[in-house]
Amino acid sequence: MPQVWRLISIMVLWLLGLAVQATAETYPERVVRIVNPYPPGGSVDVMARILAQKLTDDLGQQVIVENRSGGGGNTGSDFVAKAEPDGYTLLFTAPGPLTVNQTLYSKLPFDPAKDFAPVALFATAPIVLIVNPGVPANGVQELIALAKKEPGKLNFASAGNGTTNHLSGELFKSMANIDIVHVPYRGAGPAMNDLIAGHVQMFFDLMPVVLPQIAAGKVRALANAGAKRPSALPDVPTVAEQGLAGF
Repeated sequence: MPQVWRLISIMVLWLLGLAVQATAETYPERVVRIVNPYPPGGSVDVMARILAQKLTDDLGQQVIVENRSGGGGNTGSDFVAKAEPDGYTLLFTAPGPLTVNQTLYSKLPFDPAKDFAPVALFATAPIVLIVNPGVPANGVQELIALAKKEPGKLNFASAGNGTTNHLSGELFKSMANIDIVHVPYRGAGPAMNDLIAGHVQMFFDLMPVVLPQIAAGKVRALANAGAKRPSALPDVPTVAEQGLAGF
C-alpha cells in the first residue's frame, strides 16, 4: 500500500509539474493588470506605465496600469493581496505599504511579509527638494532662514501620510529645527500641481518626475536629498553639502 500511495503521489506531482510547465509556457493568456496604489500623475504612476508598455511589447499581451489609491497605498496593496495568485494582478509600489505603513497604522488589512512575493526591484531614484519659484530662497540655508523668520508659514506637500516625501519633509524639519507645516495630498500628482500653483511652497519628490518641471521653470531645485549629486542634476548640491550633515 505505501508503494501505491508513493506511486500516486509521484503521478500527482508529475501531472502538477506538467500543468505548471504548460501554464508557464502560455503565460500570459490574457490582460495583465499592474496595480498602482497611488493616483495618476505621480512618480510611481510614471514608472509603472513605462514598465507596462515595455512588458506589452515584449510579451505580446496587453499589460495595463490600474490606479487604486487611498490609505497611503494600503487600498491598492490590499486589493492585490486578496487577488487570485495567478500572475495576472501585480503590485507596483513605493516602499511605504510594504515597510513604513505597518508602523503608522494600528492594523493593516494585509501582511506585507506573507501576502506578497517580490518579483523585482524596478528602479531607485534620488529625491529632490523643490520649491515654488516665488519662494525667496535659492538654497537650503536660505530656506531654513526663511522658515525661522516666519515659523509655521511655509508648507511642504506630500503624496500622503507615511510616504517618502512626507518622511523626507519631517526629517528636514527635525534636522533644521524649523516649524513648517505638512500638507498631505492624495498622490504626488495633485501635490505637484498645488506646488506649481503656489498653494504650497516645498516638496520632496523623485527626480524623474521633477526634472521636466525644473526644465520648464515651473519649480526650482534647491537640493538633492541623496548622499551624492546625481548626474542629471550635477549643479544642485545635496542637503548634506548645504549644512545638514547626515541627511
